[in-house]
Amino acid sequence: MMEKMIFGRYVPADSLIHKMDPRSKLIIIFLFVCIIFLANNWITYVLIGIYTFFLLGLSKVPAKFLYGGLKPVIWLVLLTFIMQLFFTKEGSVVFTWGPVKIYEEGIKMGVFISLRFFFLILITSLLTLTTTPIEITDGLEALLNPLKKVRFPVHEMALMMSISLRFIPTLMQETDKIMKAQTARGVEFASGPFKERIKAVIPLLIPLFVSSFKRAEELAIAMEARGYRGGEGRTKYRLLSWGAVDTIQILILVVLTVLLILFRS
Repeated sequence: MMEKMIFGRYVPADSLIHKMDPRSKLIIIFLFVCIIFLANNWITYVLIGIYTFFLLGLSKVPAKFLYGGLKPVIWLVLLTFIMQLFFTKEGSVVFTWGPVKIYEEGIKMGVFISLRFFFLILITSLLTLTTTPIEITDGLEALLNPLKKVRFPVHEMALMMSISLRFIPTLMQETDKIMKAQTARGVEFASGPFKERIKAVIPLLIPLFVSSFKRAEELAIAMEARGYRGGEGRTKYRLLSWGAVDTIQILILVVLTVLLILFRS
């Protein structure tokens, strides 16, 4: 299971994306999530695809690793495509089979929304693949720093999000261990009637919740033992540094935004 998990994992590499400031990566992802909705034709989706795979190439994350991690997501993309295919009733009829009719607009919207979903997953996964949880925490805290003026707990919020991302692979690994232990005791997760599969999940969830609460308690005790008292007065060993690469990447995204607006239908 861990080999198929990409979200929440960090893959060390010597690449331009890894060396970028976490603040610029967070800004790029936020802007990308916004501008991807500007795409509404083939030209704009091709531009977004080129930009996405350009960043993936710069990250030097192994293609085989990405492919293995995206296998479960492909089924969600296909489900999104099928739903648009059958529920969109606009345009001319392309295919008819009994009461089922496939419309031209359904095919078009299915492809576009599936691509949008696929590109969003790739870009957001790129953040955790190329940025350590500590860097994400520092970046979030720096970007949200102005909210401290209204007494918003910026450091605590950034820390919570970082811990959540950090424990995704840990929980997946714990789930894998529990599933193997339950399988060794004769529990079937992948065969039998659907009702029996649902029942088989209960012995998996209970020990997983118990383990999660235990880890959370151990983490709280460890932080308290080390004198953690929040973000007030804390110093940082690693200082954030905004470089030329960060500025260039932001400018490239601005150019992409302008192109999407120009070529938008």
